[in-house]
Amino acid sequence: MIGFLNLNKPLGWTSHDCVAKVRRSLKIKRVGHGGTLDPLATGVLPIAIGSATRLLNYLPTPKAYRARIRLGVQTTTDDLEGEIIATQAANHLSLAEIKAQLPEFVGTIDQIPPAYSAIQKDGKRFYELARQGIAVDVPVRQVEIYSLTVLNWYPGELPEVDLAIACGGGTYIRAIARDLGHKLGVGATLAALERTLSCGLDIANSLTFEQVFEQQNQGTFLLISPETALSHHARLDLDEVDSQGWSQGKAIAVSQAFAQTFVQSSVGCAFDPAGKLLGIGAIEAKAEAIWLCPKVVLT
Repeated sequence: MIGFLNLNKPLGWTSHDCVAKVRRSLKIKRVGHGGTLDPLATGVLPIAIGSATRLLNYLPTPKAYRARIRLGVQTTTDDLEGEIIATQAANHLSLAEIKAQLPEFVGTIDQIPPAYSAIQKDGKRFYELARQGIAVDVPVRQVEIYSLTVLNWYPGELPEVDLAIACGGGTYIRAIARDLGHKLGVGATLAALERTLSCGLDIANSLTFEQVFEQQNQGTFLLISPETALSHHARLDLDEVDSQGWSQGKAIAVSQAFAQTFVQSSVGCAFDPAGKLLGIGAIEAKAEAIWLCPKVVLT
């Protein structure tokens, strides 16, 4: 069994909880996920099954979210899971004031991840250090925000705003909430989060655990094939001889025309004559020739 599951993660579950449940349900040990979701978050959690776990790093990186931000509240974790450390009335804010700040978050921006995050320092996660009361100097990172749009506005003493956010990998939505509150002078925290796109998988096509179990009982459950999940990469169809060589870890000579298809990606997919994915390779120029050199060989 090899492929991907577009799981709609339920509220309150960790990503590890979801992996464990899929492992038990499908009776397979080799299961992984692409992109951690906090327990507070719901939505798309890409699950890799079998040797597809080796392909997670080659899936599309853009992500999209629907986030609800509560203004006037600050917490230790920058979401409602944390301890409230400050509150103040923010009913004087208008939607126009919110919208005026949003362009500051679009493009390539510097972002300080939350202190309670899975980033590691000296082999320990930041959230482990934070729980121990150890102060952590969280390094600034650059992230890419493609778009940020208001969906709904809920005025009140602690008003809330729903945002649609499209971004690159490594972006912390909790940090966007925190920083928006700082710019508005009232503080803010993330109140709810749904991921709508990750690793090329869309919320519209996701499955809940209940739907997965129902399909299993009906005998209709199917994984997303690696061929489909990796269709955004350049494709190289091999003959029988080159397919055998690839499976032995040998580089395959390619044409200049094929190499030029690597516009946005430095890797490509190798397929056998039957259309089966053999693995992932990287383009390298050496010995006056161009080669697709194996990086992941599927057997």
